[in-house]
Amino acid sequence: MKLVLTVTFALLTFCGTLFAQQAIQLNDPDMSRGSSLMQSLQQRKSVRSYSEKPLSTQDLSDLLWAAYGVNRPDEKKRTIPTASNVQDIDLYLFTAEGIYLYDASENMLNPVLEGDFRAEAGIQDFVGTAPVTIVIVSDLSRYRRGDEAARRRYAAMHTGSVSQNISLFCAANNMGTVAIGMLDYDAVKERLGLSETQIVKLSHPVGFLE
Repeated sequence: MKLVLTVTFALLTFCGTLFAQQAIQLNDPDMSRGSSLMQSLQQRKSVRSYSEKPLSTQDLSDLLWAAYGVNRPDEKKRTIPTASNVQDIDLYLFTAEGIYLYDASENMLNPVLEGDFRAEAGIQDFVGTAPVTIVIVSDLSRYRRGDEAARRRYAAMHTGSVSQNISLFCAANNMGTVAIGMLDYDAVKERLGLSETQIVKLSHPVGFLE
């Protein structure tokens, strides 16, 4: 049985170095939380101001699972469709303590860098103070056919699906978010140490509503 961590980000800041150097086992997603789909669609909006309330491990578990988690473990299929099931998307989580890569198959956050790089996930000031920001990356090398132009078109479609999942989850759970296209893509790519085939697509700051 996987270890379940219930300590919040607020508590984890007391051991920032340890936090940023160790993988975090996420909780199983809570399938009972949130409002209905129709209510979420009605409430969905772009939000650029967030409460200082931290996201708990359960909040992150549910948010990331909704965005791009494994919803059919036997088939290793995700909460979004991808062309020929290439699963080209990676999600990087920027926090005050460090950057993490979401491992959906193991339901974990793996450390990438220690430090607060939230401000680099968007050029607007509010991005740097959002509790967390999700950066969406597509790896074109995972495609098995098609030229680069076709791969980029599919990557844009997949990014849109993840973006909408994040937005609907937030709308259903008293959280706010907005899709950010205004960021220094090359700087983020360099910060994350991405390869030439890995393309930064969007970022999503997330926090509770004020």
